[in-house]
Amino acid sequence: MTINIEDLLNSIKESLDRIEYIGADEIPDIDLYMDQVTTFMESHLKNTTRNPGGDKILTKTMINNYAKNDLIPPPIKKKYSKDHVLLLIFIYYYKGILSISDIQELLEPITNRYFQNGEVYDLSRVYEEVFGLEREQKDILKADVEEKFRIAQSTFGDAPEEEREFLKIFSFICMLSFDVYVKKLLIEKMIDGITDKRNEAGRKKRKGEEE
Repeated sequence: MTINIEDLLNSIKESLDRIEYIGADEIPDIDLYMDQVTTFMESHLKNTTRNPGGDKILTKTMINNYAKNDLIPPPIKKKYSKDHVLLLIFIYYYKGILSISDIQELLEPITNRYFQNGEVYDLSRVYEEVFGLEREQKDILKADVEEKFRIAQSTFGDAPEEEREFLKIFSFICMLSFDVYVKKLLIEKMIDGITDKRNEAGRKKRKGEEE
């Protein structure tokens, strides 16, 4: 097994550079049919996939399932608004690490409060605020990846030479995986907290109605 470890790191950093979020102003203000939605998502996000030439960003089946599972409101006369597209972008990034039920729990209060609310502080404002932060995190993420890479390169110094390269890569993968695991665990705990708070509010409301 021969892998140029420096090429590997550079490839990872280039992948981070290719991650570009879709600005809210890039999303059409007119309602779109499903085919137009999938084409829009494909053209803007294909470079974020593992295999840009083959992986699908979004399919008709996915969109229908999201609507059935209340992740997005149903379309109006088979057309999807700008706010529908914003929610689909959130779902695209969440679905790699969260369950459908967790995504629903996270997005439901956002949808209830900001989806086509007709106010200045709408879903576009929420979206831009959140993804603006993501954009600023790129250099921090690169530095973190480089530090983990450096630490991984210092491991297995006494391993057999023919196995050393793979073991260093394995060490690097384990460090990145642990980082993802811890952050996923934190996200799930926070969502559980949101769920508990909403359930408690629901119980208090029902109790007040009964009294």
